[in-house]
Amino acid sequence: MSTGVVSASLANTKLIGLASKLQLAGIWVSRYGLVVVLLLIGVLKFTPEEATGIQPLVAHSPFMSWMYAVLGVQAVSNVIGIIEIVTAALIALRPVSPRLSFAGSVAAIITFLLTVSFLLSTPGAAQLRYGFPLLGDAGQFLIKDLVLLGASLWTAAESLLAMQQHP
Repeated sequence: MSTGVVSASLANTKLIGLASKLQLAGIWVSRYGLVVVLLLIGVLKFTPEEATGIQPLVAHSPFMSWMYAVLGVQAVSNVIGIIEIVTAALIALRPVSPRLSFAGSVAAIITFLLTVSFLLSTPGAAQLRYGFPLLGDAGQFLIKDLVLLGASLWTAAESLLAMQQHP
């Protein structure tokens, strides 16, 4: 074997090792970053400022606006906060129970599908200007939920596969 082939093989092995480490880090950051975000956002829902802040988003939602007819502003926010905290806890349980983590991931998918829908239902969240959708203040706040939706889909798939491998 020539020196060039050995060098290329070593470089390829190092590249594969680095990619493997990056992938593992990405897995942990995706899952537990999602957990931290849901937990922190969920805890914030118990504050009056957050309850007031999400009111226009929820009130314009065709899926969630009914909640204000049943509960007050703070109670709606509290319910959402409880759901987000429980969802975070379930996703975090992946090392113990892929099944519970899958359930939490599905809850996160539903959560982020709802929040992404606010981009369409909240007045001023997104506006067509110059033939391109531009984000208003609410849209800038909500757009991150597309990435969180992707992370939720991934954690659901990974947990589902783990359930199949270790029933």
